[in-house]
Amino acid sequence: MSPCGSPGPDAHWHLRATLNWTSAAPGLGHIVDRVSAAYEQPASPATIHDPAPSVVAVGLIAFAVVQLGLAVFMAVSPHGFYTAVGPFGSFNGHYIRDVASFYGAIGIGLLLAVSRVSWRVPVLAITTIQYALHSVNHLIDISKAHPAWTGYVDFFSLAAASVLLAWLWRTAALEGRR
Repeated sequence: MSPCGSPGPDAHWHLRATLNWTSAAPGLGHIVDRVSAAYEQPASPATIHDPAPSVVAVGLIAFAVVQLGLAVFMAVSPHGFYTAVGPFGSFNGHYIRDVASFYGAIGIGLLLAVSRVSWRVPVLAITTIQYALHSVNHLIDISKAHPAWTGYVDFFSLAAASVLLAWLWRTAALEGRR
């Protein structure tokens, strides 16, 4: 340092010292580039772009596909849905199409929550509650399906989906706290 506090003539000697270090092989040029010795803040997790979707996003997409698929099936072929999936009581196409509108709305909400992170917890909460209530309804009518085995398959698949949705809901809530 010079007496007046400014850097002296040799303050940047380290930059000049590396300028003339060249490779012994012709045409390869300098073997040492200028390097900054300054401290650099490490990247925060928020600034690192991770192209892999989260498990919550994958779950949202998977459940959205199921919801929307069921909605289309119910709306396009209510009797086909009744005979293949929901053989409880007597057939009523209007009610099956009504339920299709609920499934479609939930499916769209799940898809929107993939890109709107703040929607994930509320959409997963509503979907989990719907699946849990739907499971209870199927448990009550478990012996009324025809053939009988479909009542059990419906109940246990809905109950398993409810548990998976509850786990996604919790995972989304924990991700939101980070």
